[in-house]
Order: sequence, then structure tokens, then C-alpha cells
Amino acid sequence: MQLWSQVMPVIRFVREGKDVECYPGENLREVALREGIELYGLKGKLGNCGGCGQCITCFVEVEGADPLALTPCTAVEEQKLRRRPSSWRLACQALVQRSLVVLTRPQVGLSDREGLLARALAVPLPPGPLAWPEPEPQDEDPEEKPGEIDSTTSDEAGEG
Repeated sequence: MQLWSQVMPVIRFVREGKDVECYPGENLREVALREGIELYGLKGKLGNCGGCGQCITCFVEVEGADPLALTPCTAVEEQKLRRRPSSWRLACQALVQRSLVVLTRPQVGLSDREGLLARALAVPLPPGPLAWPEPEPQDEDPEEKPGEIDSTTSDEAGEG
């Protein structure tokens, strides 16, 4: 029996000091919002596009990343982030494939940014699988199948 929690990708959110597990293929923005991670400043809260990649307010900076940690940049990201650092991604456009370290709202100052990043990168992350976990097979009792009617019971019930 494999424990998936030991091999699921982990997103280390530096600013928040929080590690979060997710399934491979999950959207980075959705994971962050589900976990209460604040992706947006005031402008983003008031005018975000809901994950379509149009408002460019869900910037994240991916630190020391394995090139396969996130899916490749989308055409939307290529267009919208062309004047931003190459380590920046739009969380709404990125799907998590492997564990990674993320700095949310990189455009906002952070005290001891370099120290926090160095400490976050110093602690190894689990690699994570490259596919969704397979559910464990359920043992079916061949004697009892859902939806089947026991013919002896129904015949006896009809006599009377």
C-alpha cells in the first residue's frame, strides 16, 4: 500500500511560510486559493479575471525550479509577461507537475527576501509523481452485486 501523501507535489509558499500538498496537474491558483494563500493585492482583489489570464494580477515567482515543476508557459503568459522576469508565472495558467518553491506577489517588497528564499530552497522538497494517483481497487463480493434482485426472494414475495 502506497501512501500518496508522501509523494504528492508540495508547493512551498515562501512569503506565507507554508507547505501545501496537491495532486499533479492541479492549477497553481486554485491550490493557493483553496489553502487561503493570498495571491492578490488590492488591485487584483478588485479586478481579477477569475483565472482566465487576462488581468495578470496573480503573479508568482518560481524559485530554483525544476523545469518540469510546472507546465510550460501558455501563449497568454508569453504575451502578458513579456516585460516581466523570466521566473514569473501567472498562477492561473500554471499546472503543478512536481514540487516547487513559490514567492507570491513578487512585485511587493519582502523583508529579508533573499534569506527567506535561501532557507526555503535549502530544505528539500519531495519530488512528486508525474501522474494522478490511481485509486486502490475495491474488492467486490461476487455474492452481492448492487442492483441485482434475489429471484428467490421476489418469487416468494409474489406468492401469497
